[in-house]
Amino acid sequence: MSHTPHTHVIVPRSGWAPVELGELWEYRELLYLLVWREVKIRYKQTVLGVAWAVLQPVLTMVVFSVFFGQLGGLPSDGYPYPIFAYCALLPWQLFAFGVGQASESIVLNQRMITKVYFPRVIMPMASVAVGLVDFAIAFLVLLLLMAWYRVAPSPAILAVPVLTLIVTAAALGTGLWLSALNVTYRDVRHAVPFLIQVWFFATPVAYATSSVPPAWRVVYALANPMVGVIDSFRWAILGAGGPPPAALGVSVLAIAAMLVSGLFYFRRMERRFADVV
Repeated sequence: MSHTPHTHVIVPRSGWAPVELGELWEYRELLYLLVWREVKIRYKQTVLGVAWAVLQPVLTMVVFSVFFGQLGGLPSDGYPYPIFAYCALLPWQLFAFGVGQASESIVLNQRMITKVYFPRVIMPMASVAVGLVDFAIAFLVLLLLMAWYRVAPSPAILAVPVLTLIVTAAALGTGLWLSALNVTYRDVRHAVPFLIQVWFFATPVAYATSSVPPAWRVVYALANPMVGVIDSFRWAILGAGGPPPAALGVSVLAIAAMLVSGLFYFRRMERRFADVV
């Protein structure tokens, strides 16, 4: 008895279709493999290996401590400036790395995009997830630095995983928009490093939010969702600034809007990826 082979035809959807969570769950192993592949590629044939995950934030902290802490005399809310800066560098570098890698994820994997079907959103998701490995390693260094300076962690340090999830969502939401735009407009890849650099100086990483005039702090938090996140990291780890500022609520709403809109925009544009990329 002969069987007629079946052909499964994938037709692009029209309109603004949401990402199918069930489909993402079916491809969860692919997501894991892509993350593991990116981690191995990143540290393959490097002399220092995973030490690069530590060197970048530590060296940046040293430079900030010399120029902004000692020479510039920027306030650190009563905490040692190296610890104060490092607490902000951790979430910022997770965000910046995720945005930079996610924005290039579709273009750099064009061979997979044109030959194999899978939910394309897995590409930027994997790129952002790779940064969590560096974050975990660098966080252990932070604990050692706090022991060296004899700074006890705040009991609210248990909130760090939740705040890390918020940072990851912010990086993914921004990365989804930029990765989809980068397929059509290749100028985006040149604009992303500049965007991240400007965003960095507009975020209270090297300085405290208290340095901003009180009249401008609300506008500052509204214009930059990372303000509330960075301040909340310092609160969770050091207890600086009291309970989470109201800016965190504004940041969460802005990040949620960015993530949801990014998912819808990415889903709408992905039908063109194989043809344009």
